[in-house]
Amino acid sequence: MKYYIIAGEASGDLHASNLIKELKLLDKHATFHCWGGDLMKAQGATIVKHYKDLAFMGFAEVLLNLKTILSNIKFCKKDILEFKPDVLILVDYPGFNLRIAEFAKMKGFKVFYYISPSVWAWHESRVKTIKKYVDKLFVILPFEKEFYAKHDYKVEYAGHPLTDGINDWKKNNPDDTTWRKAHHLNDKPIIAILPGSRKQEISRMFPIMLEACDSYKEYQVIVAGATSIPQEYYRQFAGGRDVKILFNQTYSILKNSDAAIVKSGTSTLEAALLDTPEVVCYKANALSYSIAKRVAKVKYISLVNLIMDREVVKELIQDDMTADNIRKELNALLFDKEKRTNLFKDYQELKNKLGINGASKSIATKMFEAIDNG
Repeated sequence: MKYYIIAGEASGDLHASNLIKELKLLDKHATFHCWGGDLMKAQGATIVKHYKDLAFMGFAEVLLNLKTILSNIKFCKKDILEFKPDVLILVDYPGFNLRIAEFAKMKGFKVFYYISPSVWAWHESRVKTIKKYVDKLFVILPFEKEFYAKHDYKVEYAGHPLTDGINDWKKNNPDDTTWRKAHHLNDKPIIAILPGSRKQEISRMFPIMLEACDSYKEYQVIVAGATSIPQEYYRQFAGGRDVKILFNQTYSILKNSDAAIVKSGTSTLEAALLDTPEVVCYKANALSYSIAKRVAKVKYISLVNLIMDREVVKELIQDDMTADNIRKELNALLFDKEKRTNLFKDYQELKNKLGINGASKSIATKMFEAIDNG
């Protein structure tokens, strides 16, 4: 069968790549035409557009890049018509993907959505669009099934795919000493920085994250670099600091770190599942933040706190994201034994909530059966 998949950011690339891997096992004649990244490409997908050319986040940024976005939508519609997929699989990225869902459904294509847009946080009206134009929605957060039930819409939940990816990684990763030697690291304890995968996020937050680490001379700072961003881009913010930037090593960096400064997003959940104490940070364009604050319906921005429905990890947002505030939280994470013990207990509770293993395989199976049954 022919699959057309659209993932517009790094986390979507990760989840879609695992989905492709499982679909290939079920469908020996599968072909994949995709918008995504290097992980999807590594699974044999033809990448039509790379997500690094699509990553516009925030209200102001979308307005500034509206011409490019509209051009991409026009191109995508044309490409779908030419490829004629058996199914269109949309992965998060709602501003773009919901437009494509409407188009594809009207043209008679089967439309699946994998990883729900955050309609429970804002744009709840989008539920109507999803119900109208999406044949099946596959969600990855436990509270989303109940949310959609209130809107009389049945969704598929099979657990969070990150749990599988991390469990598989734990089985195969080298021990800590081997990893340190392979990357020429010294024996100092590590503070990790995960500044995001978009240039606009990195330029806004990375310098503050670095400044916060200046006080910790007894630690080495390791940055988890996004493969879509050149090393030189990170280096321009280092200011001569001795900072190690590693690519494709996020899980190893987190596992070997005493604490991490993490940009809000999928990485906040990855850190928790790897038992890494973290402080979550986010700073947006002032206009984008002002609008988001008015329309958001949630108390938290990190996946950890959203799933637990309470503050497990500290969130420093917008003006609260300062080097001093990050340092204050890092001190607690590094040196307060009681705080660390309680945090690890909360992380275990989080893992219990996510519960189900085999998410990617289960979702791929459900998708394949739904396509096969017409």
